[in-house]
This record gives sequence, structure tokens and C-alpha cells, in this order.
Amino acid sequence: MHVPDGFIDAPTSAVTGVVAAAAVAVSLRGARRELDERTAPLAGLVAAFIFAVQMLNFPVAAGTSGHLLGGALAAILVGPFTGALCISVVLLMQGILFADGGLTALGVNITNMAIVGVVVAYVVFRGLVKVLPKTRRSITAASFVSALVSVPAAALAFTLLFWIGGTTDVPIGKVATAMGGVHLLIGIGEAAITALTIGAVIAVRPDLVYGARDLRQPLKLRVGGELVDAPGAEAEQPVAARTSRRTLWISGLATSLVLAGVVSFYASASPDGLEKVAEDKGFAKSAEEHANADSPLADYGVKDVDNARLSGGLAGVIGVGVTVVAGTGIFWAVRRRRTGEAADTSPTSTSV
Repeated sequence: MHVPDGFIDAPTSAVTGVVAAAAVAVSLRGARRELDERTAPLAGLVAAFIFAVQMLNFPVAAGTSGHLLGGALAAILVGPFTGALCISVVLLMQGILFADGGLTALGVNITNMAIVGVVVAYVVFRGLVKVLPKTRRSITAASFVSALVSVPAAALAFTLLFWIGGTTDVPIGKVATAMGGVHLLIGIGEAAITALTIGAVIAVRPDLVYGARDLRQPLKLRVGGELVDAPGAEAEQPVAARTSRRTLWISGLATSLVLAGVVSFYASASPDGLEKVAEDKGFAKSAEEHANADSPLADYGVKDVDNARLSGGLAGVIGVGVTVVAGTGIFWAVRRRRTGEAADTSPTSTSV
């Protein structure tokens, strides 16, 4: 759903730019409460992972594809303020280095994907978590639903901006119906990717998942050589971690590099939801050439590398590397500093 330059007029783009800048400023302040020495590197990894998965367009209907937006995934993993920053970093890298998403439309894209996508996803997620049992399955299910809802919400946010400042005279009802319909289908793919990723991280490091910080498991007591649940509803403890932060970070980075450097070659070449709607409804021609169209990495390929597989793979690897460095640097700078470095210990079951 990367909006190019030309779809939205200059005044509306300027206003959304101000809104986006204000949201980023608020998010930088809010991220201090969400980040510390343990989670700042994870936030940089989340940004890189979202960059990588956004390269993997998947087919959703005849001649249409979709890709991850990432708002729900980022908000649940590292918190809503940090999640909005993650998406903003990804959009900035894509716009500057890869000519994906217009530069004058950067405010529009941040508003749609980093603000609306994150806020809607996190509000739905927290609402579900409050009424569901505090279990891993509940967190995963809430992740699925919140991601599913966030995609058409972001699509309708674009429709509203197009109604206000679209440069082509198109019946807004038709645009809204088309955007909502195709992005509901894309939302199913978004939900599946989000739930699988959240579930995988919770399985090994639930303590690092912001949305699972209240997750508890029954306290176990050893009685007569056997483990039994401790009596009393209050006898609970945080779910134990199963791997180190370093292992998780290395595994996540390796996965991101493989997805961007290898798997991306097999992504669907069909236009994504916004592109397809623009073609069908007659406003695709209003798109302007990107200001960085001559970038060495434009269109996710390395200039002067003729082999398409190698060119795309190198571009993906470079993108992941730049995003993880930029993201980690930002999140490390704004993290909450603690007086003493806490040991990386994990809760374990108690025995008597």
C-alpha cells in the first residue's frame, strides 16, 4: 500500500506530513517507556524483518497481490510507540533507497501504515487480550484478529485522504469498495504471517514480546516426586524463556536475510492492492516518477547487475542490513537507561 507521488495533492500531502512528524515525535517519547537494553536490539530486528517480509508479495485474487504492512506485528512485539517507529523507519528506507513510496507521499504512507495500522491493531489486540484467558493461544489469536482488521482500516484511511485530496476525479464510493474488498483479502495473509511470527517468538522468548508481558503459567510444586499445580489462583509465574536474546537476534536476522535475499525472487509479480485499484478505477496514470528513480537500488535491484536473481537478492540483503543498523541505532539512542544492567535470566518452575 505504498502511495506514490501524484495520487494525493500537495496541500493534503503537506498536512499528513505534519501529522506524521508529530506522530513520530510522540512515538520517540513513548518509545522510551517501552525500550531498554534488552528490547532495543529486538526493535531494530523487527524493522529489518518487516522490510524483508514486505518484499514477499503473495497472490490474493486474480491479477492482484498483497504484502505485509506490519503494524500489528511491530506493535505486539515491541509496543505501539516503538512499532510506529519501526514502520516509519522501513518506509523511510524504502522511499530513499528503493524508490518505493513517494517522497512527498511519505507523510501519507506513515499516516496510513505507521499510525492507523499500528493504532487500530493495538487497540483491537488489547481489547481481545483483556477478555481472553492469559495463554499463548490467546495472544496468537488476538494477533491474528488485530492484524486482519488493521489492513482494511489502513486502506480506508487512504480512501479518506484520496476523497479529501485525490488528484483524479473518481467516485469515492467505488474506490472505498474496491480498497476495502481487496485489502480484506490481503488482511488474511497479514493475519497469518503475524500470528505465526508472534507464536514463534512467544514459544522461545515470551518475556521479550511486549503484548505478552502479562502472560502467566501455573506455578509448579514438586510433591512426592511429581510436579503439580500450586494451590490458589495467585500462584502463577511468568512463562519461562527457552533461548537467549543473542540466539533469537541471530536467528531473526538470518531469517530476514534469507527472505529478502532468496525467497523474494519468488514473490508474486502482480500489482498490489492499491496498484490494482488505481488501474481499475482510472487514477494510476496520476502517479509521478519517483524523485529517486535513478537510485542504484531503485525497484529493489542493484544497478548494473544484469542477473535478476542476483540483483534482487543483493538489494534485499542491503536493505535488511541498512534497516537493522538504522533501526537499532535509533532505538538504542531513545531506550530507557537503567542504573544497572540486569542479567539475562529467565523464570523457571519452582520445586519443593
